[in-house]
Amino acid sequence: MLNTWPVQDAKARFSEVLDACETKGPQLVTRRGVETAVIVTVAEWRRLNASARPSLKSLLLSPTEYDLNIPVRGKAKRRKLLAF
Repeated sequence: MLNTWPVQDAKARFSEVLDACETKGPQLVTRRGVETAVIVTVAEWRRLNASARPSLKSLLLSPTEYDLNIPVRGKAKRRKLLAF
């Protein structure tokens, strides 16, 4: 379970929030009772970022070529229309 900090407390006691993040793990910050942010260590952020799946945008902009096996247009088999 994450430790929860209202934003006012997190601002006023930011050093304590950072210390808790390093010793106890991720810290949840809420604004007006709504979960807003999670504070994690840099090591945790890097681990999460490295394991994240790439976005479609990053895949399309990457220099790596992917074999997508896209069928040629017009060669798809179509079902026959049923006459009533």
